[in-house]
Amino acid sequence: GIGGYTFEVIVKDDEYVATKTIEAWSEFFQSTKPLVGHTLGSPNTFSVQPEFNAQCVPQVMVATGHQAWGDPVNHPWTTGYQLSYASEALLWGAWIEANTEPGVVVAGLVMDNDFGLAYEQAFKDFADNSDHIASFEIVRHDPASATLTNEVTTLAATNPDVFISMTAGNPCVLAIQEAGRSGIIENAQAVFTPSVCKSIAAYMDPAGEDADGWYIVGGGIKDTTDAGYADDLWISYANQKLDEYGGDSSISLQGEGFANRGIVWEQVLRIAADLEGGINRTNIMLAQRGLLNFTHPALLDGIKMNLNGNEDAYFVEGSDISQYDLANRTWVQQGGTIDLSGLSPNCAWVPGEGC
Repeated sequence: GIGGYTFEVIVKDDEYVATKTIEAWSEFFQSTKPLVGHTLGSPNTFSVQPEFNAQCVPQVMVATGHQAWGDPVNHPWTTGYQLSYASEALLWGAWIEANTEPGVVVAGLVMDNDFGLAYEQAFKDFADNSDHIASFEIVRHDPASATLTNEVTTLAATNPDVFISMTAGNPCVLAIQEAGRSGIIENAQAVFTPSVCKSIAAYMDPAGEDADGWYIVGGGIKDTTDAGYADDLWISYANQKLDEYGGDSSISLQGEGFANRGIVWEQVLRIAADLEGGINRTNIMLAQRGLLNFTHPALLDGIKMNLNGNEDAYFVEGSDISQYDLANRTWVQQGGTIDLSGLSPNCAWVPGEGC
């Protein structure tokens, strides 16, 4: 193994419930003395971030794009990974200004937690300073809601020119389907699904015919189940290895872990192994925060990946803007990629208020 070590991976399902995240990590901290930890979801990551930092345990490359993970001064042991929700919201706004007539009405379906607030705050700031956007109408939804009919129907009544789904998980599928039933897809100039719901197998396939034509700020990452990348050397290799190792290459979230995050984690471990003291918690953080201009085969051309100490706290700050082609089961990139590497400000997050 790397540095002469073998690594044991322990996985627990918190069901996207923050109290269960706390319970699981309380047990981990007491019984396993973990080298590192990883969490999925903004509320879940927030719930244990103080303990990770108090115990000096790396909370690495968390599976959430909240801008709060870009806070190396106050939370040095936590790192994000994907495009931040704040950057994504700015790119929504820039696209709207470039592709619609002035006076546009934007409707946002917002998950009612700090994850949704990250999107809402960033886009509201943009809209408030835009002469192009006439109004930004929002309806929040319970993260555990089994239906979004009432929420989307309320937004449809505002006759939006642009509809943005600011949610995650199964609500992404529900939002697409309800936008179809309510007439939003038919009447709006554009509909956006969030970057966290780019997976074709997990979100677009289950949404059915209503998935056609949706836009996405895709985070610059190739989906391993996207037919458009079937001949991509890295994607085809990663899918082959997934199946060889007993995984399932038809599940895009497995591809995300292996082909996207896994290769970066391997590189971090190799760098840490070469530092004085070898693989330990401190060297893992040094390796992450000094990972400059890493060439990542799962990123689109033109998208950079790096961290730089306290100066640049976000791995990925670029994206494609793509539109879903249902017939060919692929995201079709619209124009070139946009990269803002090193330009995102750090974020000292205040719960309920924002950066």
